[in-house]
Amino acid sequence: MAILCSISPSSSTSHPHLPSSSLSRSFFRLPQSSASSRCRLRRPIAAAQLCPQETTHRIDKSLVQISEAMTEDELWAAACLRVRSFYEFDPATFRVQDHRRYLAEREFEALKERVAGKREGFRRVSCINATLPLSHVLNTSDDLCASCKFTESGEERVVVGSLDLNNCHHLPDEIAGKKPEGIGADFARAYISNVCVAKELHRNGLGYALIAKSKIVAEKWGISDLYVHVAVNNIPAKNLYMKGGFIFESDEPAWQARFLDRPRRILLWTSLPVKYEL
Repeated sequence: MAILCSISPSSSTSHPHLPSSSLSRSFFRLPQSSASSRCRLRRPIAAAQLCPQETTHRIDKSLVQISEAMTEDELWAAACLRVRSFYEFDPATFRVQDHRRYLAEREFEALKERVAGKREGFRRVSCINATLPLSHVLNTSDDLCASCKFTESGEERVVVGSLDLNNCHHLPDEIAGKKPEGIGADFARAYISNVCVAKELHRNGLGYALIAKSKIVAEKWGISDLYVHVAVNNIPAKNLYMKGGFIFESDEPAWQARFLDRPRRILLWTSLPVKYEL
């Protein structure tokens, strides 16, 4: 998959009231007819995927909070981080800020629906975020601070990393895992998706911390088998997941990747000790 990339600053700094809108059919996949000719889609990629020459900022890890999102403001900040991470825009594109906001609204509405348990095919979904106090990232990026900021218990924080934990039989347009077999698959299988970390804060261990937290949440749900999809050419992402205990299970047929116009994916698996939630 492509590397994380930068886009032009957002014109919005807060989350307004958003009307109901049509929801994306899949995880951050925009129909080609809706995309600008100058806008290239970046599909979800792992937090470890880095620009080779990019300089990143060191953070105080004691200030990092990894937790499940509990408010709409935090979900909106996570949606903005995903647009910032998964898409690249030509600043000269006509109304580029409106297009960025449109993408963020789509993901926000779809994310709310999944987390609320209203998306067919998903038993349970949690948005897990890595956040830092705004004061700690003020010198990192004006765009990051403005677009991914939210307020928690009176403190301004910034979402700097995010992923989804999905308890379901399979993800849309993705190959399904094989474990566990039988009737219990819908209850005991989960997938990680939409993994991203703000490009300015790569190489701080945030991706690994997000994966570790997703395992803890999955164990509480009673998940025994956890999966993640990754592009075959995304070596840093594969290294991240394998460091976290994932191993190869299967790969996507070449015809499916061609049909979906994307790099071929492999499916990685890890087992979890089951701790049923009370």
